[in-house]
Amino acid sequence: MRSIVIKQYGGPENLAIKDMPDPVPQTGQVAINIKAFGLNRAELYFRAGLWGDVAEVTGIECVGEIHHDPANVFTKGQKVIALMGGMGRTINGSYAEMVVVPTTSVVAINSALSWAELAAIPESYATAWACLNKNLTLQKGQTILIRGATSALGQAAVNVAVSQGVKVIATTRNRDRFDDLEQLGAEPLLHDDLSASLITERYHGGVDAVLDIIGNSTLVDSLACVKHGGRVCLVGFLGGGDPLVDFNPLMQMPSGVQLSFFGSAFVLGTKDFPLSDIPFQTLIDQVEAGIFKAKPDQVFGFDDIVKAHELMEANKANGKLVVKV
Repeated sequence: MRSIVIKQYGGPENLAIKDMPDPVPQTGQVAINIKAFGLNRAELYFRAGLWGDVAEVTGIECVGEIHHDPANVFTKGQKVIALMGGMGRTINGSYAEMVVVPTTSVVAINSALSWAELAAIPESYATAWACLNKNLTLQKGQTILIRGATSALGQAAVNVAVSQGVKVIATTRNRDRFDDLEQLGAEPLLHDDLSASLITERYHGGVDAVLDIIGNSTLVDSLACVKHGGRVCLVGFLGGGDPLVDFNPLMQMPSGVQLSFFGSAFVLGTKDFPLSDIPFQTLIDQVEAGIFKAKPDQVFGFDDIVKAHELMEANKANGKLVVKV
């Protein structure tokens, strides 16, 4: 099979195509013929070596068809999505024509969407749904601030939150993206205009929740945007992965506000966050019905992986980037 491998840790130029033997599933695993896969920022960190040694073949999600399941849980040719389960970290991942993954990381689906359209859904929507419903426990009628809302994950979170009857305030660095956010049902706010004082004044003492995809650089301000009893979930690092310097919980952590972190690449598919909890088929049906606007921003060929990573690393994508195998 053809695979995209990390030759050595570093920039996008260190991704190369290599012929490798077809992987063989063992007990508790299945082999999938990959049709397309989405790109994720975690894979930038894997490629750069910033998260320690990782698998030669990166990639944490894909869509495709079952090639072989020794336990016959799935049937040959069955349409599936697969994500996490150590893909790209401890086992070879989805940047390939075939992958072997734990059975617990595979979900059977039905859909008339194209492979490229399907590939824009799994990780972004699984993460968005888990953050909103597990970490933030959002309820209908509440208000959420989503920071970094024009990212693939941000747009997924806006779609899911709006569909659940939640009022969404969505930030972007680009005023030209206001129309996009309004079409998703959110109230847009320019990132540079956002401040805790503005949020607490405009929204009656603050919002019920914040989903922070920007990261450590905005976390303290996000905590100050939430009313008593509210929650903040840190889920991304669009603003960079530098540690939060001189954070003083005594002075900067509001009493009565809960803070959590969701690391999808590490927890989705585990016993605490099983994929069976996530209504994948419902989410896919809503995309197919046009309720969720989730088309990939750009679709690349297998041979264009370096170009795709360059675009993702430069923060120039306006949504999910997908590679069609």
